[in-house]
Amino acid sequence: MAQVTIAERTRAKLGEMKPSEAKAARALLATYPLAGLETAAEFAARAKVSAPTILRFAFRLGFDSYPAFQKALMREVHEEMGSPLRRIAEAPEPSTGSSSVAGAAANFQSVLSSTFQALPEAELSRAASMLGDPRLQLHLMGGRFSGVLASYLAAHLTMVRKGVRMVPSSGPGRTSALLDMGRHDVLVAFDYRRYDAGIVQFATRASTQGAHVILFTDPWMSPAAEVAEVVIPSRVESPSPFDSMVPALAVVETLIASVTERLGSSARERLAAIEEIKIPNSVSS
Repeated sequence: MAQVTIAERTRAKLGEMKPSEAKAARALLATYPLAGLETAAEFAARAKVSAPTILRFAFRLGFDSYPAFQKALMREVHEEMGSPLRRIAEAPEPSTGSSSVAGAAANFQSVLSSTFQALPEAELSRAASMLGDPRLQLHLMGGRFSGVLASYLAAHLTMVRKGVRMVPSSGPGRTSALLDMGRHDVLVAFDYRRYDAGIVQFATRASTQGAHVILFTDPWMSPAAEVAEVVIPSRVESPSPFDSMVPALAVVETLIASVTERLGSSARERLAAIEEIKIPNSVSS
């Protein structure tokens, strides 16, 4: 039977952790296993928490000290490096007959697999719980490219529940949307590297006013992660010079399914009502 890895243990315990410990967990999962091989002070600086929080995090995972946590992690790394399966997987592909299509397919399969392996199930569950709570108003926003993901998620959520709005990209509409946010609101922000200062500031102010913040970001983490209650990272590597939104879209699709399931009969009734009020196509006389 395969031994449970520290990454798997971290994801399993994430739902039990205090907010500061959860930040340490996200930092570890985002740069696994690098963060855990640093000193406690370096790990703390990376996660933007205190050194004692790192010690509590290690204890939460079942280790009686930080050195014991690191020893287990280093043993895991050494075993993985020596795995024949790992060596085969990392062997360079033969160049003869290879194609750009095959290379792209391999890349997307890799980043999708890595994204879901590192996806904290507890975070996804919390996000689904918030988005499926009819008492909360939902506000979604994204950047130049990630705004497509925000619009996509908003379009689906609107189909299964009410109280879903896109935050205007600029102007008085954006300001008023922020001013009206409070503890009955959820801000869903998408922010990936070359982070958008406007999104970070908006999320920070929304959190200060009591709104709940759900952040979709990359493994390096948008600065908005500091104020987010839920952080959902996705890999972004692609065959092109531009970051890929494919893994993030897959996670969004997963979240949509989870929210719809949580809403149950109310989602089905809303979808049925939408179907009923569709304007029929005109019929030629």
